[in-house]
Amino acid sequence: MKFKPAQRKIAMGLLSYTPDEKQIKILLETVQKYETESSWELFLWKEKEDIVGVIGFVNEDENTVRLQHLCVNPSYRGEGLGKRMVEEMQERLQKNIVPSETVKGFFDACRPEEIQST
Repeated sequence: MKFKPAQRKIAMGLLSYTPDEKQIKILLETVQKYETESSWELFLWKEKEDIVGVIGFVNEDENTVRLQHLCVNPSYRGEGLGKRMVEEMQERLQKNIVPSETVKGFFDACRPEEIQST
């Protein structure tokens, strides 16, 4: 589901699992970008009634998005959620997904085989 400002605390909690987002000031700046910049899009992943993941993109051009954030609650890791999130967003966005340096390792480990990392 698409992120809404009312879900700010949930999004911040999930984004805080990103190594570069540990400091509150940086985390607040990141969430503000998702709230105010039209090229930044954040989506929350729900399993049953729990929001357990977050995936964020920056639109590079009409055919490409940069995967900026991909975070899964530690309690749900190892269940293939990262891969499912990437697959779902690939289908939904219909764009080439390229990972940022921050998520490249995780992206390469969980990406569907048909998505090529550049």
